[in-house]
Amino acid sequence: MSELRAAGPGPGPGPAAAPGPSAPAAGGSGGSGPGPSTPLPSPGPGGGGGPGCPVGAGPGGVTATSGSGSSASGSAREGWLFKWTNYIKGYQRRWFVLSNGLLSYYRSKAEMRHTCRGTINLATANITVEDSCNFIISNGGAQTYHLKASSEVERQRWVTALELAKARAVKMLAESDESDNEESVSQTDKTELQNTLRTLSSKVEDLSTCNDLIAKHGTALQRSLSELETLKLPAESNEKIKQVNERATLFRITSNAMINACRDFLMLAQTHSKKWQKSLQYERDQRIRLEETLEQLAKQHNHLERAFRGATVLPASASRGGGSAKDECCPGKGDLSDEDDDNEFFDAPEIITMPESMGHKRTGSNISGASSDISLDEQYKHQLEDTKKEKRTRIPNKPNYSLNLWSIMKNCIGKELSKIPMPVNFNEPLSMLQRLTEDLEYHELLDRAAKCESSLEQLCYVAAFTVSSYSTTVFRTSKPFNPLLGETFELDRLEENGYRSLCEQVSHHPPAAAHHAHSKHGWTLRQEIKITSKFRGKYISIMPLGTIHCIFHSGNHYTWKKVTTTVHNIIVGKLWIDQSGEIEIINHKTGDKCNLKFVPYSYFSRDVARKVTGEVTDPSGKVHFILLGTWDEKMDCFKVLPGSGENGAEGRQRAEESQVLLWKRNPLPKNAENMYYFSELALTLNAPESGTAPTDSRLRPDQRLMENGRWDEANAEKQRLEEKQRISRKKREAEAMKATEDGTPYDPYKALWFERKKDPVTKELAHVYRGGYWESKEKQDWSSCPDIF
Repeated sequence: MSELRAAGPGPGPGPAAAPGPSAPAAGGSGGSGPGPSTPLPSPGPGGGGGPGCPVGAGPGGVTATSGSGSSASGSAREGWLFKWTNYIKGYQRRWFVLSNGLLSYYRSKAEMRHTCRGTINLATANITVEDSCNFIISNGGAQTYHLKASSEVERQRWVTALELAKARAVKMLAESDESDNEESVSQTDKTELQNTLRTLSSKVEDLSTCNDLIAKHGTALQRSLSELETLKLPAESNEKIKQVNERATLFRITSNAMINACRDFLMLAQTHSKKWQKSLQYERDQRIRLEETLEQLAKQHNHLERAFRGATVLPASASRGGGSAKDECCPGKGDLSDEDDDNEFFDAPEIITMPESMGHKRTGSNISGASSDISLDEQYKHQLEDTKKEKRTRIPNKPNYSLNLWSIMKNCIGKELSKIPMPVNFNEPLSMLQRLTEDLEYHELLDRAAKCESSLEQLCYVAAFTVSSYSTTVFRTSKPFNPLLGETFELDRLEENGYRSLCEQVSHHPPAAAHHAHSKHGWTLRQEIKITSKFRGKYISIMPLGTIHCIFHSGNHYTWKKVTTTVHNIIVGKLWIDQSGEIEIINHKTGDKCNLKFVPYSYFSRDVARKVTGEVTDPSGKVHFILLGTWDEKMDCFKVLPGSGENGAEGRQRAEESQVLLWKRNPLPKNAENMYYFSELALTLNAPESGTAPTDSRLRPDQRLMENGRWDEANAEKQRLEEKQRISRKKREAEAMKATEDGTPYDPYKALWFERKKDPVTKELAHVYRGGYWESKEKQDWSSCPDIF
């Protein structure tokens, strides 16, 4: 595994994703984009102070010389640029030197005398401008430099100098190819080239023979005409003979010129044949090398996955005793790499695709290791009757189901995740609507906030509630089911906890879900979330779009948006999740604000992982409370007390005696690692319940089959449901087209329980609960519900 360099992807300063895989140059460090970074043999000059690096090339400062008059040791240009190194460090400042068609870089100007970090040959490189300051230099995949200049003008100067240097390098390469007789080409290509040249030579010989005949006959014709001139003929005849003689001379000259042009063409073809062949062979080698690299990566992944499954399983107590919960999902040193570290090693247990249950093998619909012979269908037969009596505390263990992750993911890079047909092997037995409902796990924070007399104190609890919604994601690396259009999910906890919640999938592309929750304790929560996601090769970015509203019956109205969720190490390494970004919570009645910052994980940071900081301010900007904690453990609140700083200046100090614990995460249920790391609330969400709408997620057959461990049947059922949804969508499109042609009005799809309105506070169009669901449930009148399952 020393050939794999895990870059521990995460957004660096600058573009979050630099496209395409790249590899370091031989002896140096190549640009590291967000793909599997596998070292490939560099066809260009090597780095590390090798012959390709112009050591001590030119004086300091930024120089720019043009023309071919530069000396062999002089540099066309040199100066500072920012180079993308890896996902840990992002862009780093490097000293670049452009000389003799080679672009080399060093960590500092002083390093030019002894150590070259990398070199790229511009003769075979492509130069691409990305935006005002960024540009890319790549020689076909083996080396790729993602560079950023300090300004657009500086970027243009570098690009111009690089293009000129490339043109000169190509010209020098063509001249050197004339004496290069050691080309690595296949026998077939040589034979084909020789046959082509032989045919050209034969044609030129034919033309030469014709030229000789033309010259011979032309000379005889001129001799005859000269003899006619010596005869005593009329003056008019002499003029005609002179004209014919001149035309014969022109004809001979023209034919000679034609033959010379043909000879020049043949010589040119022979001169450039090696260059053409070299370029063709280089492209073929690059393609073969890339295919071999991808194949090797897939084989190594499968081998390590099999090795992990075949390894001796430690007892659960021993595995938990090795580290805390935080250590389980944080990447170790083996998961990250530095720009100049060439060898990284991984423990086999860390290189897995999805968290799987240990010691459980799938056999049909039964789970081995259980002492009961009752099938899963029979186990759940009586649950519907018991659901009102007692909430369930466990679900069947996740089967240990093998899957070649790379065979599926390699065709999905750069695509919208919601449009990729995924097998249920990547899922957890919950839908996105149920995951959205999990935001209410710590609803008691809003209950306490509703009792606060101070709006600033209330804002602290709202902020803690916002952070708590991410605590269930720390180990949840599986993907929820994409809801079908019109799918709903209700959670009626009015008797136990005082609230009711309803979600509905209101749009399929882009996927959007509307959520409404109402509590008798004095608050209402509503949101419409559109999920956009991208798979970038080594990580998945999930970006929820939409505004969340929390309205207290006292009149305070709060809004905020969610941060970006990133799932790291998709291909190689242990999956782990991070939350990053900033949240601004606004009280639209009073003007109070809370700014929360989710600090992205950094291998080199001394801060605690998954740290969240925040400040609660009044309309004037004065800070009243400071929030501190982590999004997976707890949040504390500190009241800011006025104090005196140096020289009597007013300042702020955080008094330890004013610390208040706002929220602390509930422990996971026993054996949670074998139940998709579900929380106590999540374990109850898919439990069968009587009286729900026929569109409820609990009734979704593929999700139920997956929860019961029958994954093959679940995959088949999932395909059936998706095809049924496609047929319904095409039918609606056909009806809309027909209505357009006929000029008749056509109503597009409308959600059943939500209506689209312009929000008076944010001025955004959003789906708001229109009412009627709970009344229909009481009457058990579901006649308006569509047939989606």
